Amino acid sequence: MATRESTDSPRRRIVEAAVELLEKGGPDAVSTRAVAAAAGMQPPAIYRLFGDKEGLLEAVAEHGYAQFLEKKRAQLDPAPQDPVEELRCGWDMVVEFGVSRPELFAVMNRATGRASDTAHRAGLEILHGRVRRLAAGGWLRVDEELAAQIIQATGQGAVTTWHSTPANRRNPALLTVLRESMVAAVTRAEPALPATESGPAAAARALRAALPDDSDVLSDAEQRLLHEWLTRLATHPHHDAPPA
Repeated sequence: MATRESTDSPRRRIVEAAVELLEKGGPDAVSTRAVAAAAGMQPPAIYRLFGDKEGLLEAVAEHGYAQFLEKKRAQLDPAPQDPVEELRCGWDMVVEFGVSRPELFAVMNRATGRASDTAHRAGLEILHGRVRRLAAGGWLRVDEELAAQIIQATGQGAVTTWHSTPANRRNPALLTVLRESMVAAVTRAEPALPATESGPAAAARALRAALPDDSDVLSDAEQRLLHEWLTRLATHPHHDAPPA
């Protein structure tokens, strides 16, 4: 994602100085005076470019999202051989980012600016793409929206729990267990196929995920109606047989 930092050298120097101070000393270390000194500039430049400290922190969040999305996109495989393993790798990448860069991760999560919101939605699109590939392959145990929420919640929870635990009591096994619990909650051991014992819900999820956004066969109204029917089938609690 292109940002203003990439084309404006003074802005980039200020943002990178702010990130460094943030990661060393937390938000309190990101004073306009300290950032200006670290960037080799005068404090008025910060007010001119960012308005105030909150504006600077928004730019820091935007910078963090740009780095985060670059990593996610570099990892992205549009046709993975193993979509469940792709899910694991994606979850691991998010959690590793949050564990290794806690202050930046926290600022990103608090950001409310338009650029940060756009970047956040871009990250969610990557997540939903992974979930859709799972659904299209018959791997999903739950509805796509619920699957995405579980993946997000367990990732955020893993990072929060890690940092709220005293350093001498942190156990990396926690992250592995949470990841595998997430995988077990949203996917099947084997992909479900239509007309098998798995029931119509899995088939509805797979068909809904495989439908193109645009169709020459169905009208817009027909596509909406079909999506509504498939969603109803996919989310009905009695339309899947109990997992083996």
